Amino acid sequence: MTDASTSSYDRFLELVPPIKELFYAYGLKSLSMDDLSRHLGISKKTLYQFVKNKEDLVEKVFLYEDPKTMELGRRVALEDCNAIEKLLNISKLAYDEIKKINPMIRFEMEKYYHATWEKIMMKKKQYVVEGMKLNMEQGIKEKLYRSDVNIDLMASIYLNTFIELHHSDICKILDVNFVQLFEVLFENHIRAISTPDGLAYFESRKAEILEYIKNNK
Repeated sequence: MTDASTSSYDRFLELVPPIKELFYAYGLKSLSMDDLSRHLGISKKTLYQFVKNKEDLVEKVFLYEDPKTMELGRRVALEDCNAIEKLLNISKLAYDEIKKINPMIRFEMEKYYHATWEKIMMKKKQYVVEGMKLNMEQGIKEKLYRSDVNIDLMASIYLNTFIELHHSDICKILDVNFVQLFEVLFENHIRAISTPDGLAYFESRKAEILEYIKNNK
């Protein structure tokens, strides 16, 4: 990549956060490229230097990985702690990400930018599944997780259940919020794969994660 193209890419990355904020505030469908350029204080011609069209813009903005979030994830992955402790810390990050989810954006992405939505979900699925596999491998070595756990199957079940719960109307039916469902799903996962020693450790740490969620609603 040349210096000129690198500079152009860096400039676009600077625009990603404010563009995403505008989408979260006004929705995807209601904002035209004219609206976006006006809010950003740049010409539409400048905006088109970075993207082909609005669909391309939406894809680039929502496939972009926030460096701060990625760095937090890397730090957790490299922490010198056991698998359950690491999964508890990961759940804190997951909870913070859940709070950011905008139902309107999800609806519009699925309806108007379905191909982009599929790419985003595939990327997130791969990231989560690989992380869960590594966590289960670590837990088995530490004898906190059962040695007979089918790692691939458990990772797929957990992820697909998470996605199904997030897309269903179960929260309205049961009169609960998604965070409450997430707590149950997370605990059920731990209890399904843990040894007696793993369960004992989880029970000793469970209160902290619930307190964290309670204080950060």
